[in-house]
Amino acid sequence: MKIDPNSGIISFVSPWSFDETVKRIEAELGAKKIKLFARIDQAAEASAFGLALRPTVLLFFGDPRMGTPLMDSNPTLALDLPLKALIWESDSAQVYVGVTSPEFLQKRHSLSAPPFPGMVQMFGNLFGD
Repeated sequence: MKIDPNSGIISFVSPWSFDETVKRIEAELGAKKIKLFARIDQAAEASAFGLALRPTVLLFFGDPRMGTPLMDSNPTLALDLPLKALIWESDSAQVYVGVTSPEFLQKRHSLSAPPFPGMVQMFGNLFGD
């Protein structure tokens, strides 16, 4: 796990292929009863316009029971919700997963505590970090 303090992005290195990584994340979200709101295959969207992009998928996920009260008291948090996970493959075929750190969300939206602390643990457990 690597945290970029400037961007607030936490990156994980996946030991699996791109497709397997996406499948495992989706399965983990389902097992934890976390709603997958959308899956955007950005490489496929680029291809539809004749453009090339390495495998890149953006997952939108969350639990409205947790996010709704936070958005109600901190409306700007809706800019960052639902949560997102970006899965991409590098030029060297290494697969990475990026998420926004709860501490970054706390600072950005002046929250009293980092929201969704279990998210980082869930991804850390999945990727061995």
